[in-house]
Amino acid sequence: MSDTTTGNSSRRCSFCGKTEEEAGGALVTLPPNTPVCPACLEREVNKMSQLFGFTMPGQGGNGGGGDNPPRTTTDEKGNQIEEVDGEPVDGDNSNGNVGNPPFGGWSPIGFFTGSGSGSPFGMGAPVQQPKRKEGEPVMAPVPKPHELKAQIDEYVVGQELAKKIVAVSTYNHYKRYDATQKSDVQIDKSNILMLGPTGTGKTYIIKTLANLLDVPLAIADATTLTQAGYVGDDIESIITKLITAADGDIERAEHGIVYIDEIDKIAKRNGGPEGTGGGRDIGGESVQQGLLKVLEGTTMEVPLSGGMKTPFSQNATIDTSNILFICGGAFPGLDAVIKKRLNKSAGIGFGSAVRENYDEDRDILKNVKVEDLKEYGLIPEFLGRLPILCTMEALDEQMLFDILVKPHDALIKQYQALMAFDDVELEFDESALREIARLALEQDTGARALRAIIERFMLDIMYEVPKDDTIGSVVITGDYIKGNGAPIIRPRGQQALPDTSDSLLPEAGAEESVA
Repeated sequence: MSDTTTGNSSRRCSFCGKTEEEAGGALVTLPPNTPVCPACLEREVNKMSQLFGFTMPGQGGNGGGGDNPPRTTTDEKGNQIEEVDGEPVDGDNSNGNVGNPPFGGWSPIGFFTGSGSGSPFGMGAPVQQPKRKEGEPVMAPVPKPHELKAQIDEYVVGQELAKKIVAVSTYNHYKRYDATQKSDVQIDKSNILMLGPTGTGKTYIIKTLANLLDVPLAIADATTLTQAGYVGDDIESIITKLITAADGDIERAEHGIVYIDEIDKIAKRNGGPEGTGGGRDIGGESVQQGLLKVLEGTTMEVPLSGGMKTPFSQNATIDTSNILFICGGAFPGLDAVIKKRLNKSAGIGFGSAVRENYDEDRDILKNVKVEDLKEYGLIPEFLGRLPILCTMEALDEQMLFDILVKPHDALIKQYQALMAFDDVELEFDESALREIARLALEQDTGARALRAIIERFMLDIMYEVPKDDTIGSVVITGDYIKGNGAPIIRPRGQQALPDTSDSLLPEAGAEESVA
């Protein structure tokens, strides 16, 4: 051959030992510097296809491309070549098979380098194209803080301070991005750390915020994050979720919101309140250290398909400088740390501070300071990148009552919509709602307890009502919730619910007189 003057004729296949002349074609060099003849390469790939359960494009028993023959075209010299995902591969016409490239119509080079369409490992997979039209802005203008809070008020009851903090921080964050385009002043990020008991609406506020702003939102769980080298989710998986939420639009993802829930679960090992033994598994502090650069803003490569980065995965480069990070957690046991600090100054004698009893203070978290979080187990570098502390109020009975009926997607409205599909009206009198709120307060799991309680009392009703087409309305009373009565069921065409049960007696007498 013309280019074998350097000894190519002596190169042999690593599998069968044939030279290029004996193999009837050029040897393919695979890393690391491993020559393979066409026949052995095709045989090995066929084994891999059976092992992994994939079929190469054009792979078939006739060697001519199977049912889908490869696309061919001609180069400037008039030779026929194959098109594999836009990459021309020279055909081997030495045996007279014009238009039938070697290996049954697929490219071994594209297979092993990921440039073709035949990689079973996801190499060279097409990046999902953004749905945003050309010239369309990355995100709509952000409403002013008072306007944003008013919109959140329609969905979230109470938590006035938390909603105000989120509205102002979000407005300043996206205003900061615009300011960097017009001014030489560098404004730091305003990431948020939310603290509050479970069921107080931390996640719900962020979901509502993302829907109102129409920005990509990724919700991650810190409990699944592990330091590099351990089984679990890497930190890059959080950004991968954000890219997925942005429909593959990297630029739009760079202006999204990331909410990391259960952030208290990555407190370092020797942290936590006294008597809890640290309360954290191995690697918590390492996860915090891994999040430092991501929270502050850095350019990083993340696998688009999720999981760990490998030589076979397709990665995307993304800048986290304009991503708003919000971390939230219930921080169980933090109240003990706060009480310990508050009572430290109290002593005995004249002039000493009076020791207050904070045991009954359900909103003790409003007194939290950075030093309390350090003692709990969050490292100072991590807290420094979350400059805004946002504490959630503990829900009382009145707030739980309002959650049942006031929000745009109130829980009672949801069950009424479910019953409306069976053409049945569902009503709750005030005594029933008050009793449900009281029971939820006793469970001490926040607003999540409301659905559990209603579901328990609605189970039999939702099971029996679809059986009877004559039922027109169902009224849930306080006695039914207390276990002292049954729901009031009315046939179709009758009034829903009189003010008192005694009002039924005159109606019955009237019916008798008519008879």
